[in-house]
Amino acid sequence: MAGLTVRGGLTMLKLPSGAIGAGTVSAQNYSSEVKPRGMNLSAMKRGKGGRSSFSGDVVTVFGGNGFVGRGVANRLGKNGSQIIFPYRGDHYKMMRLKVVGDLGQVLFCPLDVRDEESIRKAVSRSNIVINLIGRGIETKNFSYTDVNVKIPETIAKVCREMGVKRLVHMSHINARAEPERAFLKNGSEFLRTKYQGELAVRNEFPDATIFRCSDLYGQQDQFLNQILNSYILPNPNNGIPLYLKGKYTVKQPVFWSDVVSGIMNSLYDSDAIGQTYEAVGPERFTMADLIKYVYELTSRDEEDWNFHITELMMDPLVFAKVYFAQKTPFGGVTSFNQMSVDLMERWSISDESQGLPNLSDLGVKLHTIGEKMPWEVAFRDQWKYVVWEYPEELTKRVPPKPVTFLEERHLAAQRSKGLLNMLPAGIV
Repeated sequence: MAGLTVRGGLTMLKLPSGAIGAGTVSAQNYSSEVKPRGMNLSAMKRGKGGRSSFSGDVVTVFGGNGFVGRGVANRLGKNGSQIIFPYRGDHYKMMRLKVVGDLGQVLFCPLDVRDEESIRKAVSRSNIVINLIGRGIETKNFSYTDVNVKIPETIAKVCREMGVKRLVHMSHINARAEPERAFLKNGSEFLRTKYQGELAVRNEFPDATIFRCSDLYGQQDQFLNQILNSYILPNPNNGIPLYLKGKYTVKQPVFWSDVVSGIMNSLYDSDAIGQTYEAVGPERFTMADLIKYVYELTSRDEEDWNFHITELMMDPLVFAKVYFAQKTPFGGVTSFNQMSVDLMERWSISDESQGLPNLSDLGVKLHTIGEKMPWEVAFRDQWKYVVWEYPEELTKRVPPKPVTFLEERHLAAQRSKGLLNMLPAGIV
């Protein structure tokens, strides 16, 4: 049926198909009669690869403005994917992500994480969704349960309903139903809710790929900023308080770019569908050795800065400071780097593997801290502006020796004695 209308939608005349002649006027459907067509993104690939191409993937990245998110955004833009960045709050903080892709390839979408329709709109045109939303402290608006369980569950549910093909979710290496306890009666609530979040995501989207990450280090990270936070950790005598002086806690930090590579590789690996990966580094160190190495790299050693490690359980001042940092509405992220009592608990337990596949199974070549850490903390060196006349005056910092399997078994046995380790040697 063809028709003649005027502005405003008033129909003046309707003509049956072929009334003036089949060769002159063809029949046209009304807009309400047109059926939507499914979009085959793989058939829309253009270019030879790179930022000025289109890979055929439309990717929604939740938390794209975060530490890992910025790296993922850059890699996605580099391979020609179209990226959608949902955001809440001021959109100006997202503008720096505009340059990760070519014109028209980077889009922004306002988001309310408590509104399911808002999430649905953000993923409606995507075949890949990456959830990098996370927060190390609780706020008056969002608890650990909200951030680690409810929001990921809703995202996974909406992705399943909208036909998303791949979903990536981030968790923690020590996520357990009942996490190991150091000094908090019930252990870390952050780790407990991270585990609950894994179960919720698996229930809603069984094919999701989950990454259990250890502490990540890199430019503008939280881990190094927390260790070197001059507001919280050092006591008046430049002592760094650690649980049992960090002697019996073993950590396995991972370089952030290795995690980004693992995420990207998993998107195009069919074996990664429904798999859980442990995103950890290649070496394990005691917390004491790791902290000491970072401070030595920034010229804060025992000789020049009076660096030494003290007992956390004998330092009520640091507990008061981290409690204030987690409760204050100002500077919790920017100034205090998400320091909290729960974080001190997480620092006090060892990174434990459950034998799951790791980043090497995704073809990632892992970097050691000796290769990457000096550069990542170079700008924090106390003497970075000093011009040394003779290069031999510079002190060469040697990375700590990784903990062997037998040594770790001995440390675990000693740690099982708990606070009795605070007593002088020979008594226990």
